[in-house]
Amino acid sequence: MKFVSILLALPLTMAISACATTSTDASAPAAASMAGAKLMAGDGSARGTASVTEAADGLHVLVKAQGLTPGIHAVHVHMTGTCTTPDFASAGGHWNPTGRKHGMNNPAGMHMGDMPNMTVGPDGSGAIEYVIAGGTISGEATPLLDADGAAVVIHAQADDNMSDPAGNAGGRIACGVLAAG
Repeated sequence: MKFVSILLALPLTMAISACATTSTDASAPAAASMAGAKLMAGDGSARGTASVTEAADGLHVLVKAQGLTPGIHAVHVHMTGTCTTPDFASAGGHWNPTGRKHGMNNPAGMHMGDMPNMTVGPDGSGAIEYVIAGGTISGEATPLLDADGAAVVIHAQADDNMSDPAGNAGGRIACGVLAAG
C-alpha cells in the first residue's frame, strides 16, 4: 500500500519539481542594447551627447546638446560612423536601410535617420528624444551599427521635413560616432 502511494505521488512531485527548476522569470527585463556618442564641433570642442537604447518599439534616441547657436536645428542619424572635421561629410547621408526618400512629411519618405528638429535655447543648449520605429542596434533587417557604423549629426538649420535628400538643413555643425555600450 505504501509503495502504491509513492508511485501515485511520484508524478505529481516530479511535475512540481520540473516547474520549479525550469521556469524563468519572464518579467525580468532583458539586457538592453545601447549605443552612445560624444558630439563634437568642427574644431573638436564638446557639443553634447547622444544615446540610443533598443526597446520593443524601436530605438530610443536621446540627444543633449550644448554650445550651439540658439534656434532650430535638424538632428539626424547618419549612415557612416565617422566624424572627420571640419565638415563631417564623412558621416555620409542619413541612415536609410529601407531605401526611402527624406522627410517626415514626405509621402515617399522617410529615412529611418530622420528625426524632429531640436530647439536650442538662449543658453546654447537643447535636447530631443525620439523613437525610431523598427530600428535595432545590431542584427535583424535594420541594424544601426552595421559594418561601417553610424553617427548622430546636428545641422546648422532646421529640417524642412520634405526636401530630399537632407531637408535643406544646412551644414553639419556637430557630430558623434555611435559606439555600442
